[in-house]
Order: sequence, then C-alpha cells, then structure tokens
Amino acid sequence: MTPAAFHVETADYAVRHALLHGVRHAVFVGEQQVPAELETDDLDPLSHHVVALDGDGHAIGTGRLTPQRRIGRMAVLSGWRGHGVGEALLQALVAEAARRGWDEVSLHAQVHARDFYARNGFLPEGAEFEEAGIVHQTMRRRMDGAMRVHDAGQAEAAMAAVIQRARRRLLLGCGAGDAALLGRPAALQALRRFATARHDKQALVLLHDGDPAALPAALLALVQRLPSVFQLRQPADPADASLPRGAVNDNGDCYFRPMGERADGELVLDMPAHARRQDALFQRAWDAAAVCEGLRTAGI
Repeated sequence: MTPAAFHVETADYAVRHALLHGVRHAVFVGEQQVPAELETDDLDPLSHHVVALDGDGHAIGTGRLTPQRRIGRMAVLSGWRGHGVGEALLQALVAEAARRGWDEVSLHAQVHARDFYARNGFLPEGAEFEEAGIVHQTMRRRMDGAMRVHDAGQAEAAMAAVIQRARRRLLLGCGAGDAALLGRPAALQALRRFATARHDKQALVLLHDGDPAALPAALLALVQRLPSVFQLRQPADPADASLPRGAVNDNGDCYFRPMGERADGELVLDMPAHARRQDALFQRAWDAAAVCEGLRTAGI
C-alpha cells in the first residue's frame, strides 16, 4: 500500500471515539508530551469529527469542528505527514463549516504549523500564546467574503493561500514588497509546490521595478531553474505601475494590495467573479508589458 492511499470521512464520536483518541494520544501525548487529561474535553461529544483512514482502514489522522466554530485536535501520525493527509482533513472541516452556513471559522495553530494553515486560507491575528505548554497562534478564515489584510504576517499568509490554491495559472504583480513576500517561507513553499507539480502550469510575474535580480535569492533560483513555468515582464505604460499588486489564480482567489508597498489589502477565496475582475486588470497590463531588461543580467 502506497502512502498516498488514504481517504477522509466523518466519524460518529459515540461509535468511533477510541479510533480518534488513539491518533490524538499518539501525537499529542506520546510525541508532544501534552498531559493525557488535556487530550479530551467536554466538547468532544458535541463536535463534528473527521478521520483519515489508510487503505487497510487504520486511522492515520483526525480533526474536529466545535460548536464554537473552531477547528481543533488536528493530528496526523508521523509516518503519514507530508502526504496531504492534514490538508485533506482541514478541507473536510472547512467544507463542513461552509455547509452549516457559518460566516467564519477559527483555530489555534501550533506555531510550527502556522505556514500550513496560512497556505490553506487562514490569516494570523493577535499575539502568540501558550496552550498546553505549546506556543500557539490564533488564525481565522472567513467563509462569506473578503478578508482584510492588515500587516506583514497576514500579507504573507494571503499570498501563500492564493499560490497554494492555484491550479494551472498564477498571476503575480510584484513591487519590492511583494517580491519580499514571495521569498517568505509560507509563500515560497507554496510557489515551489505549484511550479513543480506534474502538470502544465504557468506563472506570469509582472515586476513593477523591472529588476529580476532584486528578487529574493531562493525565489530567483526557482525562476532560473524552471524558465518554462515562469515568465517575467515589466510594465511598459507608467499607468500600469500603479495597478493593485498581489496575486490572482485560476481557482477564484485573489489577494490584492491597492496601496503599493503597504501590506493593507484584501484576500478573497472562492469568489470567481471578483477574481476575474482582477485577472482582467492584470492581463491588460501584461499584454502591454515588455520583457524585463534585467533578465540577461539575472541569467534567465
């Protein structure tokens, strides 16, 4: 059985609680040394639970959605991490929140998993805090409209989310601030995943300052390694340099910054009409743009 062979389903807590707690105990108590008495609570019987099962029906991951509209108890057995199990569990819980008509859902992310949740559309808010002896970060995702982006941490999360959710086409409008965002861990990992996926894909990068050498080193290396994926241009019309910057994908998502290098902006997910408007603005500027003069200098 290959590691990719698994599926996610709803779990009736009254019937399958032993299965759920087996995974949670292994991860939280066994690995992270969380006190055993904190692994369960009174919300368990009231929550919606999902479980990931391997091809033989063994539980390999779990998560829950509480009546407080919070995702929690996300746990994946160590041997199955890195195979999409956590993402599948999270998507199932977000889908259930949407089915219930909730306007938002939140979670307390362990800081080492913050980039994972950012790539899946959750924005960080507030200061870090300690819970069960582990440092956490509150994160939130709106289900019914635009999410305001206020600071650099949220900007990185928003950029990562749009890149992560792209299918085959990604549009990036980059000034100096945007280029720095693309070099941050969450966004860079999402971009690597998109660029190396085993299907045809295209990333159009409109560099407002026209200098590829100004890109973060890790990002520039990725662009140089995959020239068939990345195309770089610079605005030919001075008016196009003032267009909103950010990212648009072919999945109905966009993050745009209307005020140049400031982090302030909006992230919208699953709103195709809104994304199409941003796509049209970007495409007009792209069609009028010129090949970056700095491409040869950067070795692209």
